[in-house]
Amino acid sequence: MSRRRTLGRKKKIALVAGSLVLAAGTAVVLTGTSQASVACDGLATALANNERFIADQRADPDALSQARIANREAVIAEIGRQQAAAGCGGGSGGGSGGGGDADTELGAPAVSAPASAPTSAPASAPAAGGSGDVVCAGSTVTLSGEAGAPAASSDRFPLGTRLKVTNLDNAKSTTVEVTSASGSCVLLNDAAFEQVREPGKFLIRKARIERVG
Repeated sequence: MSRRRTLGRKKKIALVAGSLVLAAGTAVVLTGTSQASVACDGLATALANNERFIADQRADPDALSQARIANREAVIAEIGRQQAAAGCGGGSGGGSGGGGDADTELGAPAVSAPASAPTSAPASAPAAGGSGDVVCAGSTVTLSGEAGAPAASSDRFPLGTRLKVTNLDNAKSTTVEVTSASGSCVLLNDAAFEQVREPGKFLIRKARIERVG
């Protein structure tokens, strides 16, 4: 009888241990899935914003609409590549047309800021805040298509983090606060991107990103 009780206790201990391992493994999987979901949701939002901008330009075109549309299509293609790299099911998602190289000049006049972006702050205005720790080395910077005051979204920094983004091709910088999640180290909204972009380009390949707060 004593041996049977001992074996019974051992089996119970083994079952409890196995359950704990299974629960821990499930938690890890769910955490990874949650993080991937946040990144994919952010990219999907950026994609929808850019597609909406294109639709608005086509609905009410002006002399520079074609150049803006071509640039935003290149941004959508970049978002599609980020979605594929992150394992999002949406792909490029868009019916907005093919991309092309977002870093290519379009031969058009300098593209003005989107209608929804504030224009009171000059593009060459000095960035607030000093230098900080360089993060996301080698990352490109594009725009989310969101309106409002200058801001950023990120897949790795909590809301309220302040990031300084410098376009090394023209030495222009902007310091912005992370206000939402995305699938990249940093996506700038329309107003922030307008402060640092080069004419006719909607992607910064040579960027320095610093955490300053």
